[in-house]
Amino acid sequence: KNKFESLSKVSFMTSLMKSLKYLDMSNNLLRHEGAGVQCQWAESLAELDLSSNQLADAVFSCLPANVRKLGLRNNHISSVPRGMVELSSLQELNLASNRLADLPACSGFASLQVLNVEMNSILTPSADFFQSCPRVRELQAGHNPFKCSCELQAFIGLERRAGGKLFGWPAAYVCEYPQGLRGTELKDFHLSQLACNATLLLVTALLLTLVLVAAVAFLCVRLDVPWYLRMTWQWTQTKRRAWHGCPGDQGTVLQFHAFVSYSERDALWVKNELIPNLEKGDGCVQLCQHERNFVPGKSIVENIINCIEKSYKSIFVLSPNFVQSEWCHYELYFAHHKLFSENSNSLILILLEPIPPYLIPARYHKLKALMAKRTYLEWPKERSKHALFWANLRAAISVNLP
Repeated sequence: KNKFESLSKVSFMTSLMKSLKYLDMSNNLLRHEGAGVQCQWAESLAELDLSSNQLADAVFSCLPANVRKLGLRNNHISSVPRGMVELSSLQELNLASNRLADLPACSGFASLQVLNVEMNSILTPSADFFQSCPRVRELQAGHNPFKCSCELQAFIGLERRAGGKLFGWPAAYVCEYPQGLRGTELKDFHLSQLACNATLLLVTALLLTLVLVAAVAFLCVRLDVPWYLRMTWQWTQTKRRAWHGCPGDQGTVLQFHAFVSYSERDALWVKNELIPNLEKGDGCVQLCQHERNFVPGKSIVENIINCIEKSYKSIFVLSPNFVQSEWCHYELYFAHHKLFSENSNSLILILLEPIPPYLIPARYHKLKALMAKRTYLEWPKERSKHALFWANLRAAISVNLP
């Protein structure tokens, strides 16, 4: 507790003290300028206390070679420079209350047994400390502002491997950062290996992505999403051509009572039963049939869309043959699209033959939903019930065309 200012001058003061073993120079104003300034200590000096001075990293170039116990507590030391001094006899080093950002290496302290680095600025201590300092039996590193993150996991594991060499564990080792973990003891802080291993995390994320892509691809194929996307694209293209076509073609005018969709294998019933019974007599129904109303030169999809839009209703003749027809699926898709886009009630389902559920392909989920929610007319096998069937069908189609 004096006003000594120069560490090198103090060293020369001791150089002739042949029996000096212990020197306490704490609570002074000691500094050391570093390079070019020589120091000469008494060779007998074994313990030196330089605590509470104004010493920085350069102090390690001005220390007694044979010192065994060194106190540098409460100074301005931010690191222990490598190669500045070889203190082969040093056994105990006190660097508490300085500005250290990490644990010092022991390259110059071959005999170090006790190290105190409490109350410094150490966020993430090196986990290989005891490998570089094999003789250290006690490390006092508590009361530092530890940052609880993946990098700290290795240091926490060090306590288990060190076998009680961490002094003050666990009470003195507490998380300071992040804010949500402040006050948590390091022994209670755990992160999974997945969260801390970037390679493992990347591989896991890649595998999950591949599984997700495979699942989406499987569902797309299962639900026939590419088919629906293709149909939506064709419907959009047809609409675009209609909007950019001739002015006389713009504006859809209803020309038919109903568009008839059926499988070619059921064409005999349509030609012999459906068309004759609906288009004959008073109040005849005008039907749109692909064989006679499709316009040559236009694509099939474009003809289907035009016929559905020019018809007040769409009649679907359902049978096992229907669900196996690709073009019937197109017609059902566009009619279903019209149903939702115009909020109309334009679909009429005729069940010509029972359809076992297992025969309906996955892409016909709309047909399954329609058959579950909408009433359909079932073609009776008894001839006596045919008149009632045709009456119900006419009633369902009933509309006055312009």
